[in-house]
Amino acid sequence: MFKIGSVFVPVTNLEKSTAWYEEHLGLKKIDSWDGGAGFYLPNGSTQFGLIEVETPQPTEFIIKGKQKNSYFNFVVQDVDSIHEELNGKGVVTSDIDDFGGMRFFDFFDPDGNPFSVVSEVEGSPFHSDNIKKLQEMNR
Repeated sequence: MFKIGSVFVPVTNLEKSTAWYEEHLGLKKIDSWDGGAGFYLPNGSTQFGLIEVETPQPTEFIIKGKQKNSYFNFVVQDVDSIHEELNGKGVVTSDIDDFGGMRFFDFFDPDGNPFSVVSEVEGSPFHSDNIKKLQEMNR
């Protein structure tokens, strides 16, 4: 019935951010409008939108104390190669970390928006293969 259509990211300079996201994440532009632009990722069906704002807006929320979480993450096959590629392009990243077998790191766009990049854990209930099975069972 429902699926995620688009996620939107606030940016203070649409033109600069468009070029950055195309170069560093491989986004492909669908179209643009006054104050925004829409993209697709080479893999997956969720669209990605950039919306120009006057001042930076948070793309994460506070869990407890200083612990924060981004609203969404990017799933990749090889965290190490993506980390190396982004670092090689001068993108600010955190170190790769491990949480219960899931390897991940954060990176930051030109506005300082943080995003997580994660690998899937074989056998996890959240692994995409398991989700596909659940979707097929509940159709």
